[in-house]
Amino acid sequence: MNEKKIAPEIKRQRLLIEGYYSDIEVNENVIKDYFYTILNNLKLKAYGEPIIFSPEGMGSPENQGYDAFIPLIDSGISLYIWTNSKFLSVVIYTCKNFSEETALKSTKDFFNIKEFLSKSF
Repeated sequence: MNEKKIAPEIKRQRLLIEGYYSDIEVNENVIKDYFYTILNNLKLKAYGEPIIFSPEGMGSPENQGYDAFIPLIDSGISLYIWTNSKFLSVVIYTCKNFSEETALKSTKDFFNIKEFLSKSF
């Protein structure tokens, strides 16, 4: 497969991490703590507060949880939590380099993730 590069002059790095977490009851404070932990570990800077939504009762029970985002000076981080399944999906999207190994370790350690996948794109 020949992958076409669009806008190669624009620097961007993206990392998707998904996994099942354990030993933690996720709420808005936990999500904020995660964002500030990952920002600190990756040496990224936010220019606003985290935005966190939890549309309880608006959809199927298996999809209940949180949608969250923190704006970065160099782009943003999105986090999706399925609380009933104890599953998460995070996308780190930046216009500067960061250590994928540090991002993965920080996320795995914070949420005590045992089973996960990650993909750069």
